[in-house]
Amino acid sequence: MSETLLGPEDVARAQASLRRLRDELARVIFGQDELLDLVVIALAARGHMLLEGLPGLGKTELVKALSGLLDLSFARVQFTPDLLPSDITGGPVLEDRDGRRVFVFHKGPLFAHLVLADEINRASPKTQSALLEAMQERRVTVLGETHPLPLPFFVLATQNPIELEGTYPLPEAQLDRFLFKLDVPAVAEPVLMRILRERRHGQPPALTPVLGGAALAGLFALVDAVYLPEAVASYVARLVAASHPDAPSCPEHARRLIRYGGSPRAAIAMAEAGRAAALLAGRPNVDFADIERVARPALAHRLVLDHAARLEGLTARDVVALLLEAVDPVGDALPAGRA
Repeated sequence: MSETLLGPEDVARAQASLRRLRDELARVIFGQDELLDLVVIALAARGHMLLEGLPGLGKTELVKALSGLLDLSFARVQFTPDLLPSDITGGPVLEDRDGRRVFVFHKGPLFAHLVLADEINRASPKTQSALLEAMQERRVTVLGETHPLPLPFFVLATQNPIELEGTYPLPEAQLDRFLFKLDVPAVAEPVLMRILRERRHGQPPALTPVLGGAALAGLFALVDAVYLPEAVASYVARLVAASHPDAPSCPEHARRLIRYGGSPRAAIAMAEAGRAAALLAGRPNVDFADIERVARPALAHRLVLDHAARLEGLTARDVVALLLEAVDPVGDALPAGRA
């Protein structure tokens, strides 16, 4: 197999599309350059995203802006405690057909290319679980009948920190379906000044689509063609393996902080996101730097931490940083003392 599957023109075309999308998003969301890069990377990798942050930081506005820039169908679901699974997936409705009363399946808002699950952690676990099959297999099953979802299919969910009253933490099985979990931080004073100058009444600028279905399909094909060198694949595998506390390669300090490590889906997520990150950087091959860039948003939410981490005031992203420091990209894991 060749070490590169893409020519310079392919890489330049893909990079230009990704940068254009990112630059248009930056017209709406100010001062969040790294966040927007990761959103574009996740989109190119065909992954679902979970945006977490305090109210008013622009999570919903970011998703709405993305929907305005993509020529795809869009649906927004406001998650509330009384929301039912059928409110999302749809369900059978009794209708008259040819003189007979029959049940006809009516599609719910989940049957859109881009679905905004707003404040997903305010719905009950039963309703949250209605997304599991859809996010993994791009289909839903209602009363034993399976219905395929449109492709491409993305779930972009927002949530407030789980410490706030009236929320339900997402179960590990659902968190594992998200390619990235992205933290939306507060903005600095200069950004607030720009918002005050350019956002009268908080209204964002008008947007026109920059990528349609055919262009997205071509972009996905280019991402698939990005070469993943064996050394980089080994690095991904060793990072995920080191996240398990019973693994010999797990750093000694991290071993007592982690209860459960990342799944194989975490390794797949890092590899696919690494391909998209390489194209955004203008390269046809995945580099170690691409994996290091996507490791935190791809792996942190898949770790289950022990109480010792809370006692030390460490987050899952801090633990991933320990793993990145301990696992040598070009060789075996470094001695635990380095962590």
